[in-house]
Amino acid sequence: MYFKKLIHPEFFQGNKKKNNYFEGWYYKFVSYDELTTIALIPGVSINKEDKHAFIQVFISKMINNKVELKTFYFRFTIDDFSFNHEVFTVTIGDNVFTKSEIKINLVNNEIDLKGRISISEITPIKSSLLVPNIMGFFGYFNFMECYHGVISMSHSLKGALYLNKTSINFDKGKGYIEKDWGKSFPKSYVWLQSNHFSNSSTSLMFSYATIPFIGLSFKGLIANLVYQGKEYRFATYNSAKIQYVNISDNLVEYTLKKRQYKLTIKAMSHHQIDLASPRNGKMIEHIKEGLSGTIDLSFYINNHLVYEDTGKHAGIEIMM
Repeated sequence: MYFKKLIHPEFFQGNKKKNNYFEGWYYKFVSYDELTTIALIPGVSINKEDKHAFIQVFISKMINNKVELKTFYFRFTIDDFSFNHEVFTVTIGDNVFTKSEIKINLVNNEIDLKGRISISEITPIKSSLLVPNIMGFFGYFNFMECYHGVISMSHSLKGALYLNKTSINFDKGKGYIEKDWGKSFPKSYVWLQSNHFSNSSTSLMFSYATIPFIGLSFKGLIANLVYQGKEYRFATYNSAKIQYVNISDNLVEYTLKKRQYKLTIKAMSHHQIDLASPRNGKMIEHIKEGLSGTIDLSFYINNHLVYEDTGKHAGIEIMM
């Protein structure tokens, strides 16, 4: 079971008896007309003071050429959370999350969100014995503060969600799934993701964080570019280097280099809102995230520019 969970990080990695522990999945859905993006974050917060399950809802809507952001936090008892280790399924109350569909029934005084979305043609990342998941050989270590998993770089959607009884059609839309688990998010990091490039098969995720490690710390890089059906991984564990960095409140620029490959990234986010995040397993911190950013990328092989594009509807977190 250990190796199965290692190469399939979508499965629940913890257990309900842990302490100071969190685990959360990140499902992102973009409608075909690209006017609505919804991120759903089901998870658990396990600690002595406030053990509970939760679902965060993050909605980004384009209304009259202006971006409107809203977030909601639904609390559940820990007993409302269940999982399956044979076939990936996470259930929180009446809400079900799998790799093939999600079913949502969330109602409070502020929002009524219900519906079902089917997921198909997922794009998993490449793995091996040495690199079992996106964290590479670091995934084998059992003392990391935070672990990261990528379940699907891009996939197709079908179905609808009803937001306050108004239908949002996700037929032919696009999705993305990843997750985190451990004790706390890194104290400083940048996270970027988009799969809405003019080349429809392109997808990108990027993470650069300060990682605590055996009493010290190091800068950990993970970037994964899928282009023309091939995956290009830039990571600390495969000797990729960062040659250039520029960071401001709503702008980050990086140049990554690994052997003959070079990737430049420029990401901008003008609209952000607070999401709850973990510290020692408690959902008491806040991060700022946007779902309507842009990512400009240029990809070089042997210093020859082979691809240049701009990704829209980018998830962007700049926590430095």
